[in-house]
Amino acid sequence: MFSNTSEVEIQFGDCDPAGIVYYPNYFRFFDNATAALLSAAFKMHKRHWIAHHGIVGIPMVDTGAKFSRPSRFGDVVEIRSEITDLGRSSFGVRHTLFNEGEIAIEAHEKRVWVGRDPQDSEKIISLPIPDDVRAALG
Repeated sequence: MFSNTSEVEIQFGDCDPAGIVYYPNYFRFFDNATAALLSAAFKMHKRHWIAHHGIVGIPMVDTGAKFSRPSRFGDVVEIRSEITDLGRSSFGVRHTLFNEGEIAIEAHEKRVWVGRDPQDSEKIISLPIPDDVRAALG
């Protein structure tokens, strides 16, 4: 299945008083890495693929991570993101964050392809993943 690699330089503001990345910031990194993964697969920026496919977005419905090694201000980490499964309207993503070539974090996400409910525009509903998206991610 499709994969992509992103680099992130750890900033001072990403860190807690102990000088290591405050763990919620990793989930922000992973969210950006998922957007980069899909942007690479679709060969267009997130705002364009959202408009192109007429969706509201890809909200996360499940996530988790195993933290093995800390990262600190100034570290440049690599995030390898890959699609792990494609359901009717959901898909899985695995992120592996490397620091100095060693696995620092292994994380997963479950995302849902969603749009507006045609009968109630205030409500979002899951939509089937289109065939062209399935082909790009498969």
